[in-house]
Amino acid sequence: MPSTDPDASETVPVVAAVIEDRSGSILLARRPDDKHQGGKWEFPGGKIEPDESAFDALVRELREELDIVVTAATRLIRVPYRYPDKRVSLDVWQVQKYKGTPHGREGQALRWVQRSDLATQNYPPANRAIVAALTLPHLYAISDFARYGESTFFPLLQIALDAGLKLFQLREHALSKSGFLRLAAKVVELCHAHDARVLLNCDPAWLSEVPADGVHLTEERLRALSSRPLTENFLLAASCHDSISLRFAERVGADFAVLSPVRATSSHPHALPIGWDGFFELVAETGIPVFALGGLSLGDLSVARDHGAQGLAMISGLWESGLIDSSKVN
Repeated sequence: MPSTDPDASETVPVVAAVIEDRSGSILLARRPDDKHQGGKWEFPGGKIEPDESAFDALVRELREELDIVVTAATRLIRVPYRYPDKRVSLDVWQVQKYKGTPHGREGQALRWVQRSDLATQNYPPANRAIVAALTLPHLYAISDFARYGESTFFPLLQIALDAGLKLFQLREHALSKSGFLRLAAKVVELCHAHDARVLLNCDPAWLSEVPADGVHLTEERLRALSSRPLTENFLLAASCHDSISLRFAERVGADFAVLSPVRATSSHPHALPIGWDGFFELVAETGIPVFALGGLSLGDLSVARDHGAQGLAMISGLWESGLIDSSKVN
């Protein structure tokens, strides 16, 4: 399970790399059989030495292990994780540029895996959050049919899908079950025609009646669970507002969370904003990808990523703008 122990002195800091080739395949390395989690496939990397920055460790480890020289990389996600016998903190980077051809300099086996096949590999448990971060987009759009009505909102959704939207949450609490499922069927058909995934904000049992891709849990539903309510072939997300709800999300096996409100919002005027510094602190202790929500615009994507977010979850900030930039949707 993800680490919640505050004693960081016993945590092993590790850097890991996501290296992609021109075909879109991602490099994995096999751990030696005699090592911790031996025989499993992982993202290449190694321990961060004392007084060494994560980027410097990345450069050193990939030179030693793969005989390549990293010249450009950006942080993807931080993953704290507690195994029964040790705690690790993974600092994961996407490598944009490097010199040389990767090969197993220490005799380790390597393999290139397509993104679509990443989830099928046998990883150490701490690596699963990396796979989730790689297969999720940077924008998670949330519906607002209640405000716009179907005749206005469906064209807005079409614009977003044409711009490349790949992840959408149907969140319409005012509807009856039958009304929600009727609308969900139409939304799923439209989104699937554009290879976009749809999560339903509803009772997980309703998923059997609509071919959606997963469920988004309210915090109330999240806290009522003791285990994951869906099989691994469905996405499970959760709304969170503090460290406690984030721990719940991890414990039930959520694939990602949405943390809010980052800024003040008119829809929840009494909710205290956590701010970007507060967001960063909470996400740093969370072992799953987290989207930022609340008072944000598409222009906030860069600052969100700098503060550890997977990306932006948006409702009014997206649909009110009328400008959905394809460069920020993917």
